[in-house]
Amino acid sequence: MSAPSEPREPYAPRTPLAPLDFIGIGLGPFNLGLACLTEPVDELNGLFLESKPDFEWHSGMFLEGAHLQTPFLSDLVTLADPTSPYSFLSYLKESGRLYSFYIRENFYPLRTEYNDYCRWAAAKLSSIRFGTTVTRVVYENENENELYAVHTAAGETFRARRIVLGTGTPPHIPGAFQDLGGDLLHNSRYMQSKEALQRKKSITLVGSGQSAAEIYYDLLSEIDVHGYRLNWVTRSPRFFPLEYTKLTLEMTSPEYIDYFHALPEQTRYRLETEQKGLFKGIDGDLIDAIFDLLYQKNLSGPAPTRLLTNSALHGARYENGVYTLALRQEEQEKEYELQTEGLILATGYRYAVPAFLEPVRDRIRWDGRGRFDVARNYSIDTTGRGIFLQNAGVHTHSITSPDLGMGAYRNAYIIGEMLGYQPYAVEKSIAFQEFAV
Repeated sequence: MSAPSEPREPYAPRTPLAPLDFIGIGLGPFNLGLACLTEPVDELNGLFLESKPDFEWHSGMFLEGAHLQTPFLSDLVTLADPTSPYSFLSYLKESGRLYSFYIRENFYPLRTEYNDYCRWAAAKLSSIRFGTTVTRVVYENENENELYAVHTAAGETFRARRIVLGTGTPPHIPGAFQDLGGDLLHNSRYMQSKEALQRKKSITLVGSGQSAAEIYYDLLSEIDVHGYRLNWVTRSPRFFPLEYTKLTLEMTSPEYIDYFHALPEQTRYRLETEQKGLFKGIDGDLIDAIFDLLYQKNLSGPAPTRLLTNSALHGARYENGVYTLALRQEEQEKEYELQTEGLILATGYRYAVPAFLEPVRDRIRWDGRGRFDVARNYSIDTTGRGIFLQNAGVHTHSITSPDLGMGAYRNAYIIGEMLGYQPYAVEKSIAFQEFAV
């Protein structure tokens, strides 16, 4: 199949009066990958609904030079179908940059480049409707025909036999900052707010992951130009690097999913906490680059910047344009305060159950902590075949849940579940190591 070069016509169901085979709600990279992989499958008639007017993936973090932490093979389709016309290499070829990417000799696409690739793929698909907000999902059973009716804010109703949730994880704002006032921001809006931030006398960054490190490096680079004081606060005991050794990467494998999913619930939750460094750490090269930049900035005297570890946030207040953070040095067990005009929360993302699922809540399986009880086949409904979940399953499928490289595997698996056979080969064993006795 050759790569399509022109945008397809807007969505029109293949059989307008018949129920769809599935509806994907939300369009991040995972459901976009599902759209790409189901496009050539004639047996599946699907529709994807996204509230945004176009594809957008973390645009607030398009810092110059920022790149993915996974290589280009972890694109929308390649690890399920290397021949797909929607691959990253097809995008590079069509945009005239394949040889430049080859000469660059760097497997990691730039973040802006990956977003552009996704927009390129989305523009070629016939199954996507942007600007469509889902308000309710209702279960219907007429004459033993089980369907989900998906209602939209525009008053439309679409019916399908299955739902695939891809609504993603919204920015997490810790309780201490809820309704605090002022112009604090989550890192997801950094680029849009950067200019205003740099006019302040002081800026404090709270968080410890890759996004925090990228922002700190960016602000430190320009600290001499703008003259602000810059603080980086984290409750972690140190700035942890992302563990990216090859045997550790084997934990993003079908075998490890099988192993992890079969563990007792309490064990899985313990591991979820312990394994954060496997997918939430900082790129090691960036940590080194930050140190080198600090060294450079301090050559002519101490730079106005502080890095504060072991510092847990216990409260905050906002008065007269200044934030006062109540912190506790955990190892010393000492309380202290930090004042700042600008405040950036690099506090990650946390899944929230979409309100539109409330009418079908009794058809969803829940675990002992009130989270989705995600089956091995990625279903969350009581039948095990009606509602499937993208991402949001670290507590059941471990670090493979948010990993871009496992998106194509999961989609191939879900497609097989919907069809009853596998149009894309699904690997069952790829690891050298053994995880279970």
